[in-house]
Amino acid sequence: MPKTIEEKKFLLLGNNIALWDVLKSCEIEKSKDSTIMNPVPNDLSEIFENARIRAVFTNGRKAYELYNKFIRSKTGIEAICLPSTSPANAGYSTEHLLKEWSVILDYLK
Repeated sequence: MPKTIEEKKFLLLGNNIALWDVLKSCEIEKSKDSTIMNPVPNDLSEIFENARIRAVFTNGRKAYELYNKFIRSKTGIEAICLPSTSPANAGYSTEHLLKEWSVILDYLK
């Protein structure tokens, strides 16, 4: 498991994985997704126009909802919702998250 930011970047780049936030900005209290107000979506059109995107995965239900609300109609790509890796999602062990997130491996082949 990569620990440093550099190790994480190396892992992502080495596997042709792009990582981007659905929202450019919003008002939020203490990282609680349920408090998001005034969301401003990121413009992902340049990425989708210039890269061969084969799949979109979201990190949690709220990201999935926001992607569907603001971005899906522009990309035409259905997102796959994965469980949140946030520490606030204590209901999932690291092992369970690894199992759920391993579906990404199918798209790397």
